[in-house]
Amino acid sequence: MLLDSNIIIYSALPENEFLREFIRINSPFVSDVSRIEVLGFQKLAPHALDYFGAFFSSSTLIPISEEVVINAIGLRQRRKITLGDSLIAATAIVYDLGLITKNTRDFQWIDELKVIDPYK
Repeated sequence: MLLDSNIIIYSALPENEFLREFIRINSPFVSDVSRIEVLGFQKLAPHALDYFGAFFSSSTLIPISEEVVINAIGLRQRRKITLGDSLIAATAIVYDLGLITKNTRDFQWIDELKVIDPYK
């Protein structure tokens, strides 16, 4: 499984213990794109920076490869999708991973992608 950035962000909220447990049990992969999206937020509070820094340090990160780039380009040619979402979806496709996300509507049109909402 591959975590979408929104799941990583939601996992930091105190009320989402079930997400932290889900992540602990499943040990999903994380795209370098998510690391950029999450840690690159300008208004990140110091305690959040500590949490996310520890999270990414203990995660298995997948870099942006040429194959991921080519697949992301293909997705963007098929339909309007953000750059970050296209790279994360392409990473899941290339590595044959299900995508864990709260924003299932953003990805439901991608037939070759298995999308999982941990809130359901």
